Amino acid sequence: MNSKPKIVVLGAGYAGMMTTKKLMQQLQPEEADIVLVNKHNYHYQTTWLHEVAAGTINHNQARIMIRDIIDPNRVRLIYDSVVRVNRDDQRVVLENSEIDYDYLVVSLGFETNTFGIKGMDENAFFIQDIDSCQLIREHIEYQFAQYKNSEAKEDHNLTILVGGGGFTGVEFVGELAEKVPQLCKKYDIDPNVPKIINVEASPSILPGFDTDLVAYAKTSLQERGVELREGTKIQACTEEGFIVGEGNELIKAGTVVWTGGVTGNSVLADSGFELTKGKVTVNSDLRAPGEENIFILGDCAWVMNKKEDRPYPPTAQAAMQHATTCANNLKALLHHQPLEQFVFSDKGTVASLGVTDAMGTIFEGTKLYGKPAAAMKKVVDNRYLFLLGGLNLFLKKGKVRPF
Repeated sequence: MNSKPKIVVLGAGYAGMMTTKKLMQQLQPEEADIVLVNKHNYHYQTTWLHEVAAGTINHNQARIMIRDIIDPNRVRLIYDSVVRVNRDDQRVVLENSEIDYDYLVVSLGFETNTFGIKGMDENAFFIQDIDSCQLIREHIEYQFAQYKNSEAKEDHNLTILVGGGGFTGVEFVGELAEKVPQLCKKYDIDPNVPKIINVEASPSILPGFDTDLVAYAKTSLQERGVELREGTKIQACTEEGFIVGEGNELIKAGTVVWTGGVTGNSVLADSGFELTKGKVTVNSDLRAPGEENIFILGDCAWVMNKKEDRPYPPTAQAAMQHATTCANNLKALLHHQPLEQFVFSDKGTVASLGVTDAMGTIFEGTKLYGKPAAAMKKVVDNRYLFLLGGLNLFLKKGKVRPF
């Protein structure tokens, strides 16, 4: 009978992959069995999905085979979907099997949140995973090809309507501003016909961002033809487009993409965890309240910034830092040592506005704009690849684009 404790990690996103990688490095094989459960046999760069959706990078660049990073001789890999966690008997129910655990790490990522907007689930595309983003890319190009070969041309079919002016929405329209002129040239279409429209209910895009950075982003996007509809509430989404504002204006579009919100994975609710806006508010050691052996990380967790009495933003850099604390604490539990508290180290935030443009802050709030910011964005992306898979992964998947 196997007497080694079993650590089960659910989800191979940023937090799950980095936790598993660090457990491999910190634990000897005789200390614990490690199991990683993921729906697919690949990990993908969530922060690159908007580029896959716009078609400015190939989906394979954003996808990393798990076996290339995680040694299957050291970690048991299970490719299956998680249904729920039975905490009473310490078992995880999968679609095709079940697995018991001694220690559990829940890092299942996000699901799209439409906030109950009528018709959004049925009529909009979502930037959610590799498959959904491939659908968006293919649909956009199909609209251009169909327009080119149609006798009765409907100009609104070349309108791309993006709901949500937060981080993902702004990065997506920035990539579209690069891609749409290429599609016009490819299909010999008047570049004045396609429209890119971003609709945001808040008074400004990028709510919460520094006003100077927001002003720069607006100018950059508008100069390249993006129409920003700020302070505009989406009342409903139909097959034709968005119905917006008090006057119920219909904005027609051939492609409608919702980027306006995410929530924690629905497995959390199905497993009976206490949720706040779809996520678990974890303890400072990243364990679920009342649980000695369950950690919840990444987009599934609210990690409180006690100084400001609000959660830290659920970013990729935060998820990677969750992984470090979680791996350290799992090792501490195995050896009956004190657990450490999570301390977030803010490296800054840079938002891409296209291939050669970006804006954001680094280190102690230093602001960057334009090409220097775009270069820093690629440094951030490449740093993750290096931390995850070393020089080989960086050389294979890293972003090296000419300016």
